[in-house]
Amino acid sequence: MEPAILIITLLCGLLVSKVGLPPLIGYLAAGFVLFTFGIEDTSLPLLQQLADLGVTLLLFSIGLKLDLKSLFKAEVLATSSIHLIGSIIFFIPILKLLGMAGLEQLEGYTLNQLLLISFALSFSSTVFAVKVIEDNGDMKSLYGRVAIGILIMQDIFAVIFLTISKGDVPSIWALGLLLLPFVRPLIYKVFDKVGHSEMLVLFGLVMALVVGAWLFEAVGLKPDLGALIIGILLAGHAKSSELAKSMYYFKELFLVAFFLTIGLNGLPTWSDIGLAGILVMLVPVKIAMFMYLLTRFKLRSRTSLLASFNLGNYSEFGLIVAAVAAHKGWLPSSWLIIIAVALSISFLFAAPLNSSVNKIYKRFQSRLVKLEKHPLHPEDRQIKIGNPRFLIFGMGRIGSGAYDELRLRFDGEILGIEHKQELVDFHRNQGRNVVQGDASDTDFWEKLERAPNLELVLLAIPNHVGNVFAVEQLKKLNYKGKISAMVQYEEDADILIAAGVNSAYNLYEAAGAGFVDHVIYELLDEPQEQANRAEKVANAAQQAPTSHSTTSGQV
Repeated sequence: MEPAILIITLLCGLLVSKVGLPPLIGYLAAGFVLFTFGIEDTSLPLLQQLADLGVTLLLFSIGLKLDLKSLFKAEVLATSSIHLIGSIIFFIPILKLLGMAGLEQLEGYTLNQLLLISFALSFSSTVFAVKVIEDNGDMKSLYGRVAIGILIMQDIFAVIFLTISKGDVPSIWALGLLLLPFVRPLIYKVFDKVGHSEMLVLFGLVMALVVGAWLFEAVGLKPDLGALIIGILLAGHAKSSELAKSMYYFKELFLVAFFLTIGLNGLPTWSDIGLAGILVMLVPVKIAMFMYLLTRFKLRSRTSLLASFNLGNYSEFGLIVAAVAAHKGWLPSSWLIIIAVALSISFLFAAPLNSSVNKIYKRFQSRLVKLEKHPLHPEDRQIKIGNPRFLIFGMGRIGSGAYDELRLRFDGEILGIEHKQELVDFHRNQGRNVVQGDASDTDFWEKLERAPNLELVLLAIPNHVGNVFAVEQLKKLNYKGKISAMVQYEEDADILIAAGVNSAYNLYEAAGAGFVDHVIYELLDEPQEQANRAEKVANAAQQAPTSHSTTSGQV
């Protein structure tokens, strides 16, 4: 049956992806299908081991991307904490009332059991939200960063629960883990030496599964907590993002096993599906709570709505919490199936809602704006751009290089737009005229002041979707000047040209040309080289008439 497991899982994932939903819903469905064929979780111990690896690598990957500073911002730390408490307070009486109304799955439950279920339902899906934000090209936008920060805080709450649920008193040797920050320089040296290929992946697996999971488990702590902490320990290294990308498919593959094991626990009954439907009807309350809290922390109503819609679903971490509770005997295993169904249905509704969020915002904008609290968040205020001649979006290496070249060759004001405050501060210290702004934010374009002398817009945004969006917004503003963009792939250039860009330059081709210019300037004898070129041109000019006259004579 092993080939059948792979084939059915693949087919279910493909079918679900075709309708624009996360493949994980297909994997859950595949588990239910396999269960109908008589395959149960207990008959596949290897699958359970792979599922555990998937959760461990998921937490390791979260640690690698974790910016501890961002978690201590009020809009992230306070919102996630208050929302967690508020969700539990909201869900407990609702679940109690449903039990009193006669729902068999909730009859006779203790307060502790209701607390566990409410805790599991309070989470939002990291997998779904990150997928939506990435597809929209909004990973660097303010709402994207806030949403992901809240998700990471929720994940940390889940890990704390998993650690406490282990129930064992840690060994005295667990205190030795406090020395890990002191061995970080040694770990970083190894990190530097592993290169960029299979050794990098092997290094990541050793750090996550041995130094993280195994070491923490050996001293009586939860292995998942070890993976998260080791990930955080490596997050400050220059290659942490590269490592996260190299580990991505291992994590995703092993998580497939986790979602399969959920479905292999049994099929949902009609009453399970009905209860899951009731839980999904409560999701708007989660969205409203996020919306209210984020506006209390001075984010604009649009920013808050975008983040809230991304968080408006149930989570795979809720499944992990339910799985642990079921394994410990704290909850019936049927709650795994109920939450899995509720999660799947919540995704069915969340996908179209997130795709139409801008239309919803425009329709209710006058009401939503009333929720805003002034003065607005420093990163969420209107941007005054002055009256530039050249405008550069994205002040990374390419954007800053373009800025310096324009400053050398042309007169007129140049303005850079960059969404990262630390980069804005850096460029200002270097004497560049740069302001903070997010080109992927519709409100940025709606509030953008007109610049009558603007002649050229350079798009150096490191994301194709972001570049396309910027071109669309410029056209809506009736911008008549020139637009130039940097692209990574030829097909991206074709799309941008069709959208109205005047010129698109391939990043790697332009880098090659710049490399040759640099070599000529740095290594060759420039004056002599110019003299040689001039001599060649003069010789060619002298030979041209002779050759021409000879040819003419022959004719």
